[in-house]
Amino acid sequence: MSLTAAVRGFILLLISLQVVQCMDDWGVTFSSTAICAVKGSTVEIRCSFTYPSRWKDVVNTVGKTFWFTKWKGGEPVDLTTDSEYAGRLEDLCENNICTLRIRNLRESDSAEYKFRIETNQDVYASEPVTLSVTGLQVTVTKTSSCTGSCIYATLKCLSSCPPTSGPPYIWYRNGLKLTEVGEHLYYYFYPEESYACAVKGYENSPSPSVCVNGQDCNTVAYSERSICAFKGSSVDISCTYSSNAYVQSTFWFSPERRDQDLSTDSQYAGRVQILETERGRSTLRISDLRDSDSAQYRFKFKTPSFEWRSDLPGTTLTVTALQVQVITATVQQSDTLAELKCHSSCSPAGGVSYVWFKNGEKIHTTSISSYKGLLPHADRISCAFEGHEGFPSPAVLFQGLDGWGVTYSSTEICAVKGSTVEIRCSFTYSSTWRGRVNTVKKTFWFIQKGGEPVDLTTDSEYAGRVEYRCGNNICTLRIRNLRESDSAEYRFRLKTSQAGGEYSGSPGVTLSLTDLSVQVERKYSSRANLKCQSSCDVPDNDYVWYKNGRSTLSGTSSLQVDFNYQDSYSCALKGFEDSPSPSVCVTGRDSNTVTSIKGSICAPEGSSVDISCTYSSNDCITSKFWFSPERSHQGQNPSQPEDLSEDSQYAGRVQILETERGRSTLRISDLRDSDSAQYLFKFKTPSFEWRSDLPGTTLTVTALQVQVITATIQQSDTLAELKCHSSCSPAGGVSYVWFKNGEKIHTTTRSSYKGLFHHADRISCAFEGHEDFPSPTVYSPKLPSVSVSPSAEIEEGSSVTLTCSSDANPAANYTWYKRNIKEYLPLFKKEPKLVFSSINSSDSGQYCCTAGNKLGTKASKDISIDVNYAPKTSSVSASPSAKIEIGKSLQLTCKGGANPAANYTWYKDNQTLPWGSKDIHQLASITLEDKGNYHCESKNKYGQINSTSVHIDVQYAPKLPSVSVSPSAEIEEGSSVTLTCSSDANPAANYTWYKRNEDSPKASGQIFTITDFRAEHSGSYYCVTQNKIGRLNSTLHLSVVAGSMKSVAAGSITAVIVGIIFLIAFLLIRRKRSSKPTTEAGERPDNDAQVRMYDRPSAEVQNATPEPEAEVCYASVRFIQNQEDALYSNIKPAHLRRHKKDEKDKEEDVDHSTVTFKGHSATAESERHEAADDPSALYSVVNKKPRVLT
Repeated sequence: MSLTAAVRGFILLLISLQVVQCMDDWGVTFSSTAICAVKGSTVEIRCSFTYPSRWKDVVNTVGKTFWFTKWKGGEPVDLTTDSEYAGRLEDLCENNICTLRIRNLRESDSAEYKFRIETNQDVYASEPVTLSVTGLQVTVTKTSSCTGSCIYATLKCLSSCPPTSGPPYIWYRNGLKLTEVGEHLYYYFYPEESYACAVKGYENSPSPSVCVNGQDCNTVAYSERSICAFKGSSVDISCTYSSNAYVQSTFWFSPERRDQDLSTDSQYAGRVQILETERGRSTLRISDLRDSDSAQYRFKFKTPSFEWRSDLPGTTLTVTALQVQVITATVQQSDTLAELKCHSSCSPAGGVSYVWFKNGEKIHTTSISSYKGLLPHADRISCAFEGHEGFPSPAVLFQGLDGWGVTYSSTEICAVKGSTVEIRCSFTYSSTWRGRVNTVKKTFWFIQKGGEPVDLTTDSEYAGRVEYRCGNNICTLRIRNLRESDSAEYRFRLKTSQAGGEYSGSPGVTLSLTDLSVQVERKYSSRANLKCQSSCDVPDNDYVWYKNGRSTLSGTSSLQVDFNYQDSYSCALKGFEDSPSPSVCVTGRDSNTVTSIKGSICAPEGSSVDISCTYSSNDCITSKFWFSPERSHQGQNPSQPEDLSEDSQYAGRVQILETERGRSTLRISDLRDSDSAQYLFKFKTPSFEWRSDLPGTTLTVTALQVQVITATIQQSDTLAELKCHSSCSPAGGVSYVWFKNGEKIHTTTRSSYKGLFHHADRISCAFEGHEDFPSPTVYSPKLPSVSVSPSAEIEEGSSVTLTCSSDANPAANYTWYKRNIKEYLPLFKKEPKLVFSSINSSDSGQYCCTAGNKLGTKASKDISIDVNYAPKTSSVSASPSAKIEIGKSLQLTCKGGANPAANYTWYKDNQTLPWGSKDIHQLASITLEDKGNYHCESKNKYGQINSTSVHIDVQYAPKLPSVSVSPSAEIEEGSSVTLTCSSDANPAANYTWYKRNEDSPKASGQIFTITDFRAEHSGSYYCVTQNKIGRLNSTLHLSVVAGSMKSVAAGSITAVIVGIIFLIAFLLIRRKRSSKPTTEAGERPDNDAQVRMYDRPSAEVQNATPEPEAEVCYASVRFIQNQEDALYSNIKPAHLRRHKKDEKDKEEDVDHSTVTFKGHSATAESERHEAADDPSALYSVVNKKPRVLT
């Protein structure tokens, strides 16, 4: 570092230190100085600020506040004018609390944000708030494979600035929200699944979806999360999508429109196009945009087995209609000086420029969003985005302030010094302003001091003497203990909720102050003319006269009297009798007089006060004392006032002091509220008693109170503006002392104090010089305590009361909450007690309460409410399903609440099962014997209940099919042949017949019939049985035996037939004796004969190579001559018979019957021998009737 640089840094440091030292009353406090937000979300940066009301001995007012991140040309750049934030930023300020709101956050928004205050005297910039913008990402760590095509993996929701409190993450599978939360997700994943995550509270800004297992999964990704478009224009909303299956249909919808395809929605008729510019990309185009089109839009697709239904957000469209806002307006006689802003709810992408119009003509002097100018009252002003002048804002018409007004009951008031005056007015305003509902936010009285109107309640010259009262649009200003400096013009001002909605009643009320005096003009020795002298122009009949303290008559300012040497006279203005003139002696010598030194005194509670008067008489005074008319009225004889020195209420607290002749002082110590009263002096002579209608001295005992004006509660402290309030102000210049936790705060002596307070701080105030009589302390609530009644065991239906209590000043307000898994839900109970007149089991849970006042809020510890009850509605659930494949695992769960926990008994078909007393039972490998109806019984000491039952249906693939041919006896050529197939399966199997080496099926169903059997029908036929679990087949072989003779006589034929019958019968009897009993056909122990298919059936079955066949049955058919083509007949399957034997049993031998025919063909004979050698062939003969040759 160079010496020059070092010196420059040192100088800057010194300057910085001087600024801090000189600007103690300036400050900006942030709710947080470091913020991390998710990309695409909305963030709020909030602060409160303070500044001195007077700076460099001049009234200090705020002219502008704004936020900035960078400098340009040596000046900070207001973010509202930065094109990078156009349409995404709001700057909200009220009561010295300002909020910066940024929508649709970008990574480029990461920066240090500062707040700047500009007043009419100086500027102040805050320390920075650091904003970090993070984009979420799902990372995948694969661990192992699992059954089938799934894998086990760990997913992590990755963020550059993860939240500190958890679990803050939310997970989505295939777009649907999961119940699992946390930064990591460990699970098994299938190829079709996609996963995404989001930070809780920022669900509208999730991470991109990722495929965990493979590359092709179900996903929908939107090109933009939010779009701003002009009313009347067109917009394209796009997304990409993918799936590992064939996509059957796609469409766009809006959740606000209940998932209806927008292309069929009448609201969008003729305005919607769906564009597919490339595979896997869809674009929704909406034209002629309307306000009602502002909504979220989502995309949906369907496959044969899946439908995308997403909890993930789509694209939010905001249709913006511009509006001219009036920021400030100064209404003058013929025009208005106004600052206007062209406002939109959002800003289109890219740099934005504005066009302003006055009475339809373009204003060429500006292209920014604000415009300031002098506008005649007939002008109409509108604005538009540059390039979209065809869609301007509605025009604002400047017509002055019709309907606004302030009417004073009197425009000139003359009041007597020391008295109290009331200035009254009524006001009107427009209930709608600039097309919006308008309400009064603030009203106040002011006198013009400098450029800005100053609220009298903030003016130190009127401290403790000013009071406002308003109701029904009538407001009154009361000023007590008037001073000559109070002579001024007083005006009333109202501010409404809408920009530019301000009005001051002008001209105002002129207040003049006067001192009354009596002037004496003696005409004769016992007669004189008196005149009540006033500087005010008062009607001549508005005077009141007093003689020797007694009211005599009302009249004019002049009075002619007959007097004697001891008489004194005084006058007052009617309505101001509490401020009479001093009494005067007509003779100019000593007469009977009493003159109060002060008309009113204000003193703090607990202090001491001196009330003095002077008195005179031309006779010997025999007695004198002080009294209070209020105390006399409480006695039995009001005409005889009680000496305060003898009044028990003042015992030990009253002293009468005579420091000089003709002057008496009443000293009251340890002042109380009840001491506030009027105090009068009385004396007696042998011939006279002073009994005055003239007022004495009014004492007001003030008890200070700390009022909370504004407060911003933060995590560990509160930024508050406090006011030390009293009903009056002690005489002289008033200074205040503030205390924090009993220690004096030295930074201020004013009645208001603004500072940062910890939640444990206790604040009080006092008048300077009267520090021993501070106000009660104010403090935030202490930790609340919660009690429950009754404290014993709680049964359902009983009455239960929870009570929350806390120490706080101001008194706390209470709110009750019930914990709901991860958060507390408010119960909308705002009372210290939460009463359950008849408590329910659903009321069980964790409860807490909060105690809050303006200075802070404290939450109690949780209290657990455990409601005991008998078992309720019960049911049994089966997982994964009540229809379960044989060999799979099944879990049965008995559902139904009870407290204390119930014991469970399980039943199958109403028979008790030895499964113990748990609510869950696991069947590791389901068998056929597990089929049946299951239910459970729940029981505790309060009762028992039986659940509804669930039927467990055990499903399995087809067993080895059994095939047969009918008839099994001799079959004639051209007759009907029936093939039958049967198998045991659940769900029931479907049957299909095929002929070997032919692709297309011959028939569907258990029974296959050939109505006209011929030679070409010979061959192998196989039956395929199939359900959703698997398939098997069995084969039947039909072979042909050649004919033996071409022509014989009818008798020979008959003989041959009879011989054949006898031979067959003989062979059958012999075969039966030598053979073993056969088992049911078709079952084999070889597992290769059972092929289980777990995929859905398809046409592939027809084209595939036949499965390993079961036992092949052979049928031999003899033909004598050809027939025409056979007829096929399909017969629906008969009821299936279930196999009872295990598939592992060995197949028994099959009996074969050999059918022998008479004939002369060696070939036929050899075929019979060959057939007899085949152990698995079944022979059937089709015998054609011979023709007789002639």
